[in-house]
Amino acid sequence: MYISTYFATVLAAASTAQALQSSDGTTAASFSKRGLVSKLVGGFIGFKTQDTTVCPDVWSEISETLTQQFLADGQCTDAARAAIRAPFHDCFNGACDGSLILADECSRRENTGLTRLCGNLGNLAKEKNVGVADLIQFAGAHAIKTCPGGPTVPVLIGRPDSAVASPAGILPSGNAVASDLIQHFAARGFSAVDLAALIGAHTAARNRIAVPAKANLTLDSTPGQWDSKYYSETIAGRAPVTLPSDKSLADHPVTGVAMRGFAVSQGAWSLAFVPAMAKMSMLGVEKGGLVDCTSALPGGSRKRDVRRSSVFERLGW
Repeated sequence: MYISTYFATVLAAASTAQALQSSDGTTAASFSKRGLVSKLVGGFIGFKTQDTTVCPDVWSEISETLTQQFLADGQCTDAARAAIRAPFHDCFNGACDGSLILADECSRRENTGLTRLCGNLGNLAKEKNVGVADLIQFAGAHAIKTCPGGPTVPVLIGRPDSAVASPAGILPSGNAVASDLIQHFAARGFSAVDLAALIGAHTAARNRIAVPAKANLTLDSTPGQWDSKYYSETIAGRAPVTLPSDKSLADHPVTGVAMRGFAVSQGAWSLAFVPAMAKMSMLGVEKGGLVDCTSALPGGSRKRDVRRSSVFERLGW
């Protein structure tokens, strides 16, 4: 039975409210309109940024390059799908330090499907003389925004790179059970609602190794768009393929309630997803002195997309 849109929004808001405890107290009134989203989310998860206007021009150049790779025929591409996965695979097993590429963690089985992206981003980082860790996070946020319907996830620049490999076998399996996943994420500071929101990135994902008989099938019927069909189709068992871990989360009494809420309200999902993803991008990173480059992400939507979206979703949250 579906819960109401209102209850879904309350669930999502509860997740972000926890993070308000770490805010530095800066008020929204002092923020420029251009940097409002990133400043608010930055305050929620406890990091401080420099003014958005100092973002180096090179990131706008990089954005143009990534758009060519991530968008085709009005849909996000396989390259975009890989870019959305990469931040989690770089950060969750240690820190957001670029070791996914610099220490060749991409060659690990758990990172199947990321090899081409790792090569492309590694070359682009050298060409543009930017940090690999930063580029992974920027590309992930860019890909999310590039997918039609995708929200704006604040992106910060200034992480140190590391060529020291993070431990293998830390990333959760596609066959994990919900209780283990909730505990695993809690150990890194994420609530069960955060987890339910983050797993929604599978709206633009393919099955790689968890279900061998259905390799390369997508996890919902609209993989070129950022929408809530992943949730509704996973819950109803109508997706082209569903990872056992996702089915377990959908059946869990806590994450399942959140997922049912997100299925009926993309706005509620965005409210929970954006701060959770921003928090993910800062794992193991010193919280200070970073440069806000959210302004370099793609902007604007087609008029018909704006008309059909809610006011909340027009903000890109």
